[in-house]
Amino acid sequence: MNIIRFLKTWTLPVSMMAGGASYFIYVNMPFFAPTRPYANAVVGVVQPVLIFSMLFLTFCKISFKEMKLKRWHLWHALIQATLFTVLAGVLIVLPMLHSRVIVESAMLCLLCPTATAAAVVTSKLGGSAASTTTYTIIINLLVAAMAPLLLPLAHPHDGLTFLPTFNMILHKVFPMLICPLLAAWAVRRFCPPLHRMMLKVKDLAFYLWAVALAIAIAVTVKAIVHSTVPVEYQLCIAVVSLVCCLFQFVIGKLIGRRYGEEMEGGQALGQKNTVFIIWMGYTFLSPVTAVAGGFYSVWHNIINSWQLRKAQDRS
Repeated sequence: MNIIRFLKTWTLPVSMMAGGASYFIYVNMPFFAPTRPYANAVVGVVQPVLIFSMLFLTFCKISFKEMKLKRWHLWHALIQATLFTVLAGVLIVLPMLHSRVIVESAMLCLLCPTATAAAVVTSKLGGSAASTTTYTIIINLLVAAMAPLLLPLAHPHDGLTFLPTFNMILHKVFPMLICPLLAAWAVRRFCPPLHRMMLKVKDLAFYLWAVALAIAIAVTVKAIVHSTVPVEYQLCIAVVSLVCCLFQFVIGKLIGRRYGEEMEGGQALGQKNTVFIIWMGYTFLSPVTAVAGGFYSVWHNIINSWQLRKAQDRS
């Protein structure tokens, strides 16, 4: 019972350590060698299934009437849009900037949309999953519109103009966000018995996310281990991602508190879709900036672990 209690209390830290350790065990045990050519393909299937299931369970518990535009949503979107535009402007005006990789890393951390799992964590912390989900949709729309406009100017690539970039971003972020939402609506509308069954499931979405997190950390560790980025650059990117993470959690909470949704505001601005950061770095900017997504994943999950621990102490 003590072990079970410990695992429930420290689910996220245990998940993160398990993910990191599993990578090193997997690559160093000859027994797993025959499976390594298929590892990326398996992860590419398992992780989306976990995320879809997690979001579907969460969205089943959300009433669409609760998904309303709040003033803090607009402030958050304005902050992200402004910071992204300013940093992109720096890169456009100073294309030969020596610290370009650092600026690009910060730009990715500040532009990145809210993690799809933010609604799960918000709910676990006692906040409104509907409010966080609403902002997640808003910021994904904003990123899909702004990134294709400014990224080709900030870091030119042959063939990557507005429409191709716009389509790539939509294809990347929307299926895993909109499809679970529509599936939950369809179950609520056309299959009430199944919907009632989903409402009785407690904390399963959170534990599914813990498994998905372990896989994400394993992928993150792989990216850092195989990175050709010099150590000093990795340290600078780690510090920049930490500063961006702390800044967004603090500002998000301060704005959210003003409108009575402190926890929602913090998670919406601070918890990021770090897989998106990694993908954006590899696809549109200097590939070394993808490391920022790995480090950000560690920072925001440490903060989430601390918040969940505090919430359990209060309950």
